[in-house]
Amino acid sequence: MSLLLTGVLPDSINAVLQFLTVIVIFVVVLGITMFATRWIARYQKGATVGANIEVLETYRLANNKYVQIIRIGKKYMAVALGREEVTFLAMLSDDDIKVGEDVERPSLDFKSILTRLKNQPPSAAGETTATDENNVTEYGNTPPKT
Repeated sequence: MSLLLTGVLPDSINAVLQFLTVIVIFVVVLGITMFATRWIARYQKGATVGANIEVLETYRLANNKYVQIIRIGKKYMAVALGREEVTFLAMLSDDDIKVGEDVERPSLDFKSILTRLKNQPPSAAGETTATDENNVTEYGNTPPKT
């Protein structure tokens, strides 16, 4: 497009048209990428969905170390996953599993976190803060006995 307009339009208009052309091409490439990603996600989800195996929960212990609760058929089990190994931990009963609505999760909205932080008095370095009923601080250290 810029080759056709060279010498016909002033340089400022030509620069604006080149910029708009680049923006349009960028939006088209972004749209193609978005649709391709969605298509791949649907394809992979369809390939991995099964009626007999389901990962119910995953908890990260460290880098490349996880504990998972999985359901195989009607049995539940806990497994540990490492970089190159899978270790069976335990069989779980139906009573041990909390599903969906049974699990109480704390509210993580920004307003409640900000209010809690504003109301918490600042502590000096090295001081213990917020002990619970077991007399253990939130950092996992036992406060000194007096």
